[in-house]
Amino acid sequence: MAKVRILGAVDVTRLLQPGPLRVRLEGAMDVLSTGGASVPPRVAAVAPRGWLGAMPGYLEGTGLAAKLVSIFPDNVDAPSHQGLIALFDTDTGSPLAIMDAEVITEARTAMTAAIAADLLARADAEVLTIVGGGAQARAHVAAFAPLRAWREVRIVNRSPANAEVVASAARAEGLDPVVVFDDSRRALIGADVVALCTHAQQAVIDPTAIAPGTHVSSVGSGAELPPELAMADLVVVEWRDAVVEPPPAGAAEIQSLAPGDVVELGDLIAGRAAGRGGADQVTVYKSTGHAVQDVAAARLVHDEAVAAGIGTFIEL
Repeated sequence: MAKVRILGAVDVTRLLQPGPLRVRLEGAMDVLSTGGASVPPRVAAVAPRGWLGAMPGYLEGTGLAAKLVSIFPDNVDAPSHQGLIALFDTDTGSPLAIMDAEVITEARTAMTAAIAADLLARADAEVLTIVGGGAQARAHVAAFAPLRAWREVRIVNRSPANAEVVASAARAEGLDPVVVFDDSRRALIGADVVALCTHAQQAVIDPTAIAPGTHVSSVGSGAELPPELAMADLVVVEWRDAVVEPPPAGAAEIQSLAPGDVVELGDLIAGRAAGRGGADQVTVYKSTGHAVQDVAAARLVHDEAVAAGIGTFIEL
């Protein structure tokens, strides 16, 4: 019988540190772009109030894993994203661990967006606007805080109470001043980096308020990115097929593009593709989430758990 390590949310939070996570994610995106991964497009079963996605993946030199994630955007008393990740031995196929996926999904999504922003935002960027009031907005605060010497951080959300929670998280990261806005257009004026972190099924910002030189990041699974920004000077994705695979695998907002119109983040990280071309260029990172990110993060958590002797075991 296989002996499987069980790691809950508390364990995963303790083991998933930002520095090592960034290194693992950068490596994963590089390997993905050089053909070292086997990842079928995400599939989903649709329920009345949400959907359950399945994301298996193999990443060369890292591991084999599968994530089951439920996305129920209207949840009030439960997180909108919940799930688990199963990690398997790449030589025998034996299950090694089952771990909470909520913490991993939040952290790897925000950290990958931060990697893209670090590469694409202007070096002198100093005003950050985060649009959203949920867990992903809070995760973005932690991931984006070290990227630049932010002169001001702005939080805008349709729920002022949720925006204040994100603002409190930003202040806890040492960011100051942190300003809460109730009008998204005002929050965009003068922003150098804009991070969209919503479940919206339609554009959440006015593209005419995006100034030349802005970097825009979008991680929502709906259609939060205005169509005009899909035609930005430079659009970066995790994988080129995000423009041709329909949701839930691809991104709804960039379906009008061709694979040659976008740049893969792994190529940007490794220097195989050029990044920002000038101070006035508008750059966009559109995330769909990718299984290699989960494989890399789960492998890191497992490695740290083994080293620290953390976890509860069950026999299958």
